[in-house]
Amino acid sequence: MFRRRPRIQYKTPEQIRKMRVAGLVVAEVHQAMRESAGPGVSTAELDRIAEEVIRSSGAVPSFKGYDIGFGPYPGSICTSVNEQVVHAIPSERAVLAEGDLLSVDVGAIVDGWHGDAAVTIEIGAVAPELTALREACEAAMWAGIRAAAGAKRLGGISHAIEHSVEHAGEYGIVEGFGGHGIGTEMHQDPHILNYGRPGEGPKLRPGMALAIEPMITLGSPDTAELEDGWTIVTADGSVAAHTEHTIALCEDGVWVLTAPDGGVEQLGDAAASAARAE
Repeated sequence: MFRRRPRIQYKTPEQIRKMRVAGLVVAEVHQAMRESAGPGVSTAELDRIAEEVIRSSGAVPSFKGYDIGFGPYPGSICTSVNEQVVHAIPSERAVLAEGDLLSVDVGAIVDGWHGDAAVTIEIGAVAPELTALREACEAAMWAGIRAAAGAKRLGGISHAIEHSVEHAGEYGIVEGFGGHGIGTEMHQDPHILNYGRPGEGPKLRPGMALAIEPMITLGSPDTAELEDGWTIVTADGSVAAHTEHTIALCEDGVWVLTAPDGGVEQLGDAAASAARAE
């Protein structure tokens, strides 16, 4: 049986700059979510705010109308609370409470180019183990992004994420979901596992744009899908965290297209000159 080789879209520097515009819209939505999310706020209200930010910036929501066989996705963002891992649909009935952990996934399109990123937000005062979970997920994402600057193959990113999570504590790494290529489509080759071996996968080359996307849990990594066909939850009801950035591999380093500073603070010398020059 033959295995299909990934069809990777390589971008020019000019195309990467176009993706940066979409990435900055996503970053603006994240900031609006941090400012707006709180006890008593519904996820439907967050969705309305996010769509207003996206459209007022001249962009289009990537997620709204996206269809993978269950009918078009109805929201502009995904709002996953506590045991919801990813793809939860915003709802008037989903009202945030003190102590919740909320993951917001956002996509935006500008002139045909996509940006995609997720952030986990603490709602009020949360339990210390939830703060630790969020921090471990963020650290794993940045470990994967740093690895992208020096690894030879895609597996180096996956391995760095896995190693970071294992070093942080006893967390479950969600299987079946992960990062992906991105560009003129939201989801492109290659699929990026959050665990793996450094020497596996396609070679990393300038021009690749990747969404680095760890999802971890306080318990088992096993998940289940709800009847809506979208929402993924932990099988054991444990809380999950989800973080993501879109990055571009450039000749002189990594550019984090969905980070306001381009990743300079986290990456230092590994950041592309375009990011340092902004």
